[in-house]
Amino acid sequence: MIVWVGLIVLVGCRTPPPAPVDQRPQPPSEKINDHLVSSGETLFSIAWRYEKDVHKLARANGISRPYTIYKDQRLTLDTNRLPPVVKRPAVTTSKPASASRSEPKSTTRPITKAQPKVTSPPPPKAPVLPSNWRWRWPTAGSVSKRFNSSSLFKGIDIQGNTGAPVVAAAPGVVVYSGSGLRGYGQLIIVKHSEVFLSAYAHNRKIFVKEGQVLKGGQKISEVGGDPSNRKRLYFEIRKNGKPTDPMRYLPKR
Repeated sequence: MIVWVGLIVLVGCRTPPPAPVDQRPQPPSEKINDHLVSSGETLFSIAWRYEKDVHKLARANGISRPYTIYKDQRLTLDTNRLPPVVKRPAVTTSKPASASRSEPKSTTRPITKAQPKVTSPPPPKAPVLPSNWRWRWPTAGSVSKRFNSSSLFKGIDIQGNTGAPVVAAAPGVVVYSGSGLRGYGQLIIVKHSEVFLSAYAHNRKIFVKEGQVLKGGQKISEVGGDPSNRKRLYFEIRKNGKPTDPMRYLPKR
């Protein structure tokens, strides 16, 4: 009887085995809080990289239109942050000391050189975009990879032909044109409204530049920039800075 009681006590006091590795919570990932501007970047490309709304990103950094940034400028990525307050130096005025009664008043005035006026060119006007427009397919071909919100690149692959024309999916203005974003190859980002942006990646040739106003259906590039698959175009649509499924907006074929 004593032996059985001892066994029960031993069994009851045994510590449970460790949880399997795949059930353990993953350590928190490192959060990037700011970004150091590199040559060739624009505020739109930085917002695109971090999936931020460009208007909120500009406001958090106290940047006004036309959203000019500079190399080595450090930008906060916290779009909930209040814009920095720029403190202006206090302007103090002092009255000149009164001349002594015994001294005669000077009849000559000191010669001062006129200060040149510093003028800066007015910022370029934002292009007037049509209020009513429809999405269209950026190139001919079949969808070989669909939108996945959990993947790194949140768009679709359109499988077409090398050298096939790529057109603007809607009227807008080019806010980025270049190859500065890793993983996108030669990339074009088009702003269609204060809400929508679209992107066209892995182009073989680009025919538009930043600031250029586009019509819907206008040719902007050619398919064929991905060395591993020269027949595909990668296409994204973002709403308020966040990727969304392009198939929700593109017309049915």
